Amino acid sequence: MKKNFSKTQKLTISAMIMAIYIVVLYFTQSFSFGAYQIRIATTLYALAYFCPFLVLPLGLANFIANALFGGLGILDMVGGCLVGIAASGCIAGIRRFKLPKLCIVPVITLIPGLGVATWLSYCLNLPYGALAFSLCIGQFVPAVCGCTLVTVMEKRWNPQKQLTEA
Repeated sequence: MKKNFSKTQKLTISAMIMAIYIVVLYFTQSFSFGAYQIRIATTLYALAYFCPFLVLPLGLANFIANALFGGLGILDMVGGCLVGIAASGCIAGIRRFKLPKLCIVPVITLIPGLGVATWLSYCLNLPYGALAFSLCIGQFVPAVCGCTLVTVMEKRWNPQKQLTEA
């Protein structure tokens, strides 16, 4: 994967990833907002492993998606944005600090699962523990998908291999 993107390339990639996040959420909204919130779109947080500049755009994509489809108002929009930034930021840190890629699974599972439960338990008047548990169960699927995405992309687009072939 290319390391040095121009500002225009970063902006273009960010816009495309944000659009993909919103479109994926649109088509999966029937189970992205339920009791278990299997939000497949959060799989895209894993892309911050390769492109740390995606941290803020991924949070913004969550903000926009919650505004369009969420229905719980500004608290859900801002909270989702912060959770998106925190999760994708931690994933960027996984690569920076050379931690195992498997660390992506608990990040995508726990940060959204525990974070979103913070305000949803208040908004929906539900016990935090039960809600956090169900959200973490739902986030496990995108977490495994995100880790798999990084593993496949790293094998498929090996920068060293591309340099030797050029």
